[in-house]
Amino acid sequence: MNKIRWGILGTGTIAHQFASDLKRVENAELVAVGSRSQQSAEIFSGKFDIPLRFGSYDELVACNEIDIIYIATPNNLHHPNTLLCLNHGKAVLCEKPFALNAKQASEMIGLARRKNLFLMDALWTKFLPHYQKMIEMVKSGELGQIKIVRANFGFQANAQPNSRLLSPELGGGSLMDIGIYNVFTALDILGEPDEISVSITPTEQGIDEQCAVVFKYNNGAMASLFSSISANLETEVEICGTLGRLKLTAPFYSSTSVLEHDADGKKTVIRTEKEEGSGYQYESRHATACLLKGNIQSTVVPHSYSILVMQTLDRIRNLAGIVFPDE
Repeated sequence: MNKIRWGILGTGTIAHQFASDLKRVENAELVAVGSRSQQSAEIFSGKFDIPLRFGSYDELVACNEIDIIYIATPNNLHHPNTLLCLNHGKAVLCEKPFALNAKQASEMIGLARRKNLFLMDALWTKFLPHYQKMIEMVKSGELGQIKIVRANFGFQANAQPNSRLLSPELGGGSLMDIGIYNVFTALDILGEPDEISVSITPTEQGIDEQCAVVFKYNNGAMASLFSSISANLETEVEICGTLGRLKLTAPFYSSTSVLEHDADGKKTVIRTEKEEGSGYQYESRHATACLLKGNIQSTVVPHSYSILVMQTLDRIRNLAGIVFPDE
C-alpha cells in the first residue's frame, strides 16, 4: 500500500475544511463521501471531485475502496459512527470531542484494538507547528517550572434554541465544543490535575453557555480555563514559568497563531513554518503515515491520551452538573 484512500462521513463545515486540506497530503487521496442524503453527498463531492458519493453512512462504510474514514458529524454521533466504521473494517480519524464520555471512548478504543484497526482522536491543534514548538519549549525547561497556564476560547454564537451548540441531545455546550481545546492544552503543559473546580452559566436546556475551570496541582501550579459561546474572548494561551512567559496568540488553536516569548525583559516573536490551508493537513498527514506503517494508534494522540481527555471532561461535567440524554 503506497496511497491511503480516505472517505469522509458527514458534509458540514469541518468536513469541507478537512477535504480541502487533504489535497495537500502526500500518499493520500479522497475517494468517497457519505451523507444522510444523496443530494448532500452529490453537492459535496462536486466541490472536491470525489468519485464515490453515498446517500447513507451504511453505504459508505460498506465500500471496499476506502482505507480510513474521517468522522465529521455532531458530538453525540461520534461514538456510534466510529463503531459503525470499525465494525466494517475501516480505520477511523474521529473529530473532537472523541466521544461524549470516557466510557464511550473506552468502547471505541477496545473495538479498534480487537480488530487491529487504526483509531485516532482528531485533536488537530496538537499537530500544528507552533503548538509543537510550544510543547518543545515547555519540556526543555526553557520556561523554567510552569506556575500558571491561562487559556481562553470564546465567541458570540447568537445561536438559536435548536442550534447544535445549545442542544444536550447533540452533546452541545461551550465545554465540549470549544472548552476542550483549553483542557487538552492544560493537560499537555501541566498534566492531569490533582483538583478541579468549576463554575458555569447554565442554559435553559441544562448545559453550559459559559464555563470557568481551574486546575490545581500539588506542586502549586494552576490553570485557568474559560470557554464561552455568548462572549468574544481573546482566544489565546499564556504560559508563565519561573524563567519566562510564552503566549500563543489568538486564535491559539489555529495555524495562524505565533509564539511570543518574554524572558529577562526581552520579547521575541517565534514564527513557525506555515503551509497554506486551514491546518487540517497536519493531522491527516500524520494519520496517513500511521496507516502506511501499520500502526493502530498515534504517537501524538495515543489511545491513553484520548481517555485522559475524556476522563477530565467527565470530571468537569460532573462538578458542573451537566448530563447528556444519551448518558
